[in-house]
Amino acid sequence: MMRRSILALIVLLLAAPAFAVNPDEVMKDPALEARARALSGQLRCMVCQNQSIDDSNAELAKDLRVLVRERIAGGDSDEQVIAYVVSRYGEFVLLKPRFETKTLVLWGTPVALLVIGAIAMALAARRRTGKITGTALTSDEKARLDALLKDETT
Repeated sequence: MMRRSILALIVLLLAAPAFAVNPDEVMKDPALEARARALSGQLRCMVCQNQSIDDSNAELAKDLRVLVRERIAGGDSDEQVIAYVVSRYGEFVLLKPRFETKTLVLWGTPVALLVIGAIAMALAARRRTGKITGTALTSDEKARLDALLKDETT
């Protein structure tokens, strides 16, 4: 009983992204539909912003899914479809931004933060393992230390 309910839950969770695409949107050619799904997975829902248009139930996402399928049916390549959608909605519509000079800060910031963090950790470790500096013991202090050590060993 428990095993069946867990299996049903897993199937529902795996099928959850499929619920966003309505049956009337699905293309008849499975190859074209697979292309449309792949492209829809790369485009951000402008309403939800954390979901692809393939996963979102928003009206704008539906309109974009239909637009992608229309462009594919019209003979556009994947690059042409993406370029068309980006020209209408801007780079933000891409879930994975392109590596360009405009997005260099976006891509470079994590690397820069890792380098800065590594340098900070190295400097902190270096400070901890540095030599202890101070003045030399006076003859009275040496004599007292020797006496204390001698008392401790006996």
